[in-house]
Amino acid sequence: MTDQHAGLPSVKLSRRGIERWRAGHPWIYESDVEAPKSLKGGEVVRVIDHKGYLLGQAFFSRASKISLRWLSWDDTPIDEAFFASRIAAADALRRKLYPGEDTYRLIHSEADGIPGLVVDRYGDALSAQFLVPATEQRKELIADLLMKHFDAKAIVNRSDVGVRKLEGLEQEKGVLRGELKGPKAYLEGHVRLSADLLQGQKTGTFLDQRENHVLASSYATGEALDCFSYVGGFALQLALKASKVTAVEISEAACATLKENAAANGLKNVDVVSANAFDWLRDAVDEGRKFDTIVLDPPSFAKNKGAIEAATRGYKEINLRALQLLKPGGHLITCSCTYHVDEEAFEAMLDSAAADAKRKVQIVEKRGAARDHPVLLGLRETRYLKCFVLRAL
Repeated sequence: MTDQHAGLPSVKLSRRGIERWRAGHPWIYESDVEAPKSLKGGEVVRVIDHKGYLLGQAFFSRASKISLRWLSWDDTPIDEAFFASRIAAADALRRKLYPGEDTYRLIHSEADGIPGLVVDRYGDALSAQFLVPATEQRKELIADLLMKHFDAKAIVNRSDVGVRKLEGLEQEKGVLRGELKGPKAYLEGHVRLSADLLQGQKTGTFLDQRENHVLASSYATGEALDCFSYVGGFALQLALKASKVTAVEISEAACATLKENAAANGLKNVDVVSANAFDWLRDAVDEGRKFDTIVLDPPSFAKNKGAIEAATRGYKEINLRALQLLKPGGHLITCSCTYHVDEEAFEAMLDSAAADAKRKVQIVEKRGAARDHPVLLGLRETRYLKCFVLRAL
């Protein structure tokens, strides 16, 4: 099954795989793929039907249940020019969305046509994740292209994520190119923050929430509460408008950075509390405390389908407590980054929490990730972040 003319190996799809491919889903699972045993993973392959007709090209993975990741519908050469073009196209979108800014999600994997690659830009430094064998094997080429396109001073490899194990890859972290000189400062609205590209969460920080962070200030009033605060993305925005903000975060290191960020912005109305948010919320209810504005932005509670039930219980617990703490007319901004709990399930959970709290609640806004994290039609996995703005009657 090798096409000598193209010089690429071919893989054949089952009837179900053909239907999935033609429907536009960029992933084809191993059960629907017939591939040469000689393929080790990481190759670009031609995708054909049972008659040998070309369907397109894809990255091939041997270890993963996802065998194919879409690259093109035709025989376009998957070479240096291909990757350079897709990097340039991805950056063109971000420059249009954020003119004059230099911090954003640059490449959002399948949504930008380079599956298994995530790149965030922090000024003259880039932070990248190579998530599949194909991008891992091409990381030097990709690094060359990124350095050239952005005239970057450094590229950090943040491939220290569990998903690589599913691809038969070890976790990696370190400076891939150039020299990184400390954390990178950036702006979210009027708030200045810093991202530690080597030690921070994800590729340095949570850029997917940047627009929701800024939005929070427009709802902030009176006394505000921010739970799972991390380094203050929401808390500092609330502090621009609220009289006082209580920021609850379990990590001592994150609390220290949050305090530094508050001081750097001249915000003296932020009270940082190092505590487990579940325990803190329960105690606050028992104490009869009330807040005008509350934000919940927890980490993912479910890494797989088997954890959905427990995750939903966790989300309901914190949202129930928040609604008990919220004053009439107050706003709750509540988030979930758990893909396996979709928007419909998340809303149903909120409905149940409101009923148990004996509160009537309005949905004011439904939001997702920032615009530099585009959603690819046909791939629901790129629509993972939920952000509801609720108002208690």
